[in-house]
Amino acid sequence: MDEQPSMSENGDMNHIMESSEGKELVSSEGISDVEPYVGMEFESEEAAKVFYDAYATRLGFIMRVDAFRRSMRDGKVVWRRLVCNKEGFRKLRPRRSENRKPRAITREGCKAAIVVKKEKTGKWVVTRFVKDHNHPLVAVLGSGRRTVILSQTPDEKDVKIRELTAELQRERKRSAVLQEQLDMILRDMEHHSNHLSRKVEDVVQSVREIESRR
Repeated sequence: MDEQPSMSENGDMNHIMESSEGKELVSSEGISDVEPYVGMEFESEEAAKVFYDAYATRLGFIMRVDAFRRSMRDGKVVWRRLVCNKEGFRKLRPRRSENRKPRAITREGCKAAIVVKKEKTGKWVVTRFVKDHNHPLVAVLGSGRRTVILSQTPDEKDVKIRELTAELQRERKRSAVLQEQLDMILRDMEHHSNHLSRKVEDVVQSVREIESRR
């Protein structure tokens, strides 16, 4: 009996076992101690996010949803990078006031991340995993995710809010584009329908004229 681990939508590990008859037998186990690895499979992009977010909470860092790539064929996301929130460096901008307190440094160039890619099978597979962080991690005790959130500084919370706001704005723009495309299709359909109606009316009128001449 062969066994192959994969991740379900809710982040549980499914052990898919193939019997001698070729049928798949699925059982679920917790993932509290599972570490990402290249080749790990997920049922969806969301399942990968849930898993890495839980992993981040357990280790004591905050996950940030980072870059993505879309399919040239249908525009759907087929590649995603999930990183530590201290990834990269903050762009330095001139201070508006000398009396204004400088913001705390929240990005430290951390390289920790995973990259997941959608395969032809529909599964999302980890293609890259960087484990090490270049900064101290906050231990999570008892209350889990709440401990990590409370450990954030006000500046880190502001950064998270801005990131979520930017992501929301991107989704709104994307929705607006899709709505515009849908409206265009509906207008084309209406125009085509009106054109066909006029054609039918012309044919009916022609038939009536022919019959009236008999």
